[in-house]
Amino acid sequence: MRRPLRRLLLPLATGLLFLGAWQGVHLSLSDDLRFLLPSPGMVGDAWSEHRDLLLRATVNTAQGALLGFSLAVAVSAGLSILLSLSASVRSCLYPYLMALQMTPLPILAPICVIWVGAGLRSVALLTFVIAFFPLVVNTTQGLIATDRNLVELFQLYRARRWQQLLLLRIPAALPYFFTGLRIAATISPIGAVVAEMNAGSSAGDGGGLGFQAVIFASQAKYAALFATAATTCLLGFALNAAVLGLAWAALHAWHDAYERSDR
Repeated sequence: MRRPLRRLLLPLATGLLFLGAWQGVHLSLSDDLRFLLPSPGMVGDAWSEHRDLLLRATVNTAQGALLGFSLAVAVSAGLSILLSLSASVRSCLYPYLMALQMTPLPILAPICVIWVGAGLRSVALLTFVIAFFPLVVNTTQGLIATDRNLVELFQLYRARRWQQLLLLRIPAALPYFFTGLRIAATISPIGAVVAEMNAGSSAGDGGGLGFQAVIFASQAKYAALFATAATTCLLGFALNAAVLGLAWAALHAWHDAYERSDR
């Protein structure tokens, strides 16, 4: 079997097995408990019923996720270069970066609402908080983990510091950067949904998937709640696929990781 076909069929077969097991568990429950675990068919019917609502919510969530994600990429790139310049700078700033990451979003949400108001700006800011840390940590690690022999070669030829950074350290750090980018792309939709639950707003038809999840849960529409979760997963897959395509375009021609991962 050819490799691309195998890569397509194996996840498909796993998904079918999962759906079959899900249906089996649903049928094994007593009639008065089946509502707690809707069948895949019921979830599909709920998605069809609320399709327009979920699509609008997906667009709103995607806006918050992409804004926060883009801001995290921009800020982390500059800060990573700063952190890579000195171990003293890393020692000064790392504890506070960790403190920001460890502060729960439900605690930060009221602060963001007070500062910028409920809605898209708060959602984007909270998404930035959750996506920022893996980006800055991975990129910084890549910048300081450059091959020592190559660094000494640049020093031997008296390359300036900015030349060493642009021509050696940044290219060498790209695999680390894209690793952080993949992590951030995966968790950004999750962060946006959680942010919407705590700081979202439906003003101007701006309710996202998190806001809809709260509504469906309050109305005991469990099949619709599962459909919302599936839609969030699809959004995460789409963002992750975009990052994978970008990483492939940037690295496949010269980085060995793609050869190893293909075996």
